[in-house]
Amino acid sequence: MNEGVKTIIFPVRDLDRAKRLLAVVAGGEPHMDEPYYVGFKVAGQDVGLDPNAHGKGLTHPTPYWHVDDIRAKYQELLDEGATSVQGVQDVGGGKLVASVRDVDGNVIGLIQPKS
Repeated sequence: MNEGVKTIIFPVRDLDRAKRLLAVVAGGEPHMDEPYYVGFKVAGQDVGLDPNAHGKGLTHPTPYWHVDDIRAKYQELLDEGATSVQGVQDVGGGKLVASVRDVDGNVIGLIQPKS
């Protein structure tokens, strides 16, 4: 099952500055504020800032599709010609993420919420 794109992550170099700017456009403070990730909820959409994303090969905002079987979806994308950017990883509490690059160079993110 696929729940669509519910998360967008922005790679940032200056987390504090990016957090202040996003708070202005989001109209409020983040719901998660850690040195490794800052997250805002805006009208049901998760918008995140990742200061480590550049090191993971993510250089532009990345949409993340919420799926119920990330390993299967990740493998399907690879089978269709995508290349791995980040394999399936637990980012805390059972939440899994992965990303691939399509044949045109676009990054597609996947999230499997914790069960």
